[in-house]
Amino acid sequence: MNNIDNWLPWLDGEWAWVGRVFVVVLATAFVSFFVKILLAKMLARLEATSTHWDEVIVQAARRPITWVVWLQGLDIAAEIVFAQTHNPIFSYADPIRKVGVLVCITWFVLGLTRGAERELTRNSEHIDLHTAEAVGKLVRLAVIITAALVILQTLGFSVSGVLAMGGIGGIAVGFAAKDLLANFFGAFIVYLDRPFMVGDWIRSPDRSIEGTVEKIGWRLTVIRDFQLRPIYVPNSVFTSIIVENPSRMTNRRIYETIGLRYSDLTSMDKVVSEVEAMLREHPEIDTAKTLMVNFDEFADSSVDFFIYCFTKTTQWVKFHGVKQDIMLRIAAIIEANHAEIAFPTSTIHLADTISVNQD
Repeated sequence: MNNIDNWLPWLDGEWAWVGRVFVVVLATAFVSFFVKILLAKMLARLEATSTHWDEVIVQAARRPITWVVWLQGLDIAAEIVFAQTHNPIFSYADPIRKVGVLVCITWFVLGLTRGAERELTRNSEHIDLHTAEAVGKLVRLAVIITAALVILQTLGFSVSGVLAMGGIGGIAVGFAAKDLLANFFGAFIVYLDRPFMVGDWIRSPDRSIEGTVEKIGWRLTVIRDFQLRPIYVPNSVFTSIIVENPSRMTNRRIYETIGLRYSDLTSMDKVVSEVEAMLREHPEIDTAKTLMVNFDEFADSSVDFFIYCFTKTTQWVKFHGVKQDIMLRIAAIIEANHAEIAFPTSTIHLADTISVNQD
């Protein structure tokens, strides 16, 4: 207050405090405007640099710094009013300022955490997006809890008492919300083990779960099935079931059995060898994987051979196009060898003709 009187000696009289309040608020608005302009120009210059971390820091600090300026200015104005009017409501200005500054610091740290998470996952191939998101959520939760405890301490509450009550309450909440905690830790396990990510096609042979993962939350995972219906799965389920992730397959398999007529058995060896040669020369077949074409069985109505190979593509639509091309080529090879694909038939063998004497 003495400093303000020294700075503003021309404000004197019964209502001089009103002028002081006006000058303080006006100066606060000016400083806030100046800080906004300064940070905007700084951010524009930093965007031209090669590193993005300085932009993350400035972007996280822009709004909290402006609020700190206003908190400080309004606190000074409230002190002037309190010194003149002694209204008890203005005595809370200083605690409000302290709490407000702590909130702004927390705001800055949370923004810095989000910016760091975004920056780390933007161009990095070694950091998984969902793992970074999970770690970021845990860091933000820790920051919020720490800030809440510091604010309680600033307001005069005993943090040790709060922690003791929190420990007792935590036991009660743990029993009451065990399913919620199980889902939370299930999500944490999913984030750490990464059996699937958003966009993966997954299925479970234990449950009727199959579809594309749309969202991994802290309580639920949303899966869109192939009829475009959403499936909401509690995360705790994934700790006790088998999950297949076809999206991570390296190849797709073609395993088919083709039957020839028994009358074409003499052509089997040539058909099998030509089909195998065709598969080894096919541009979409991965010859580094197992490739087999063998005569397999004397069936009821056919002599069968099978093909076993893997395509290079894992895309479901393209795979069926490759498979169709291979099946048509096999049909052409069979026809070129004057053979036919068998279908279920029955042959009746009659005994020698019995002659009937007519007397």
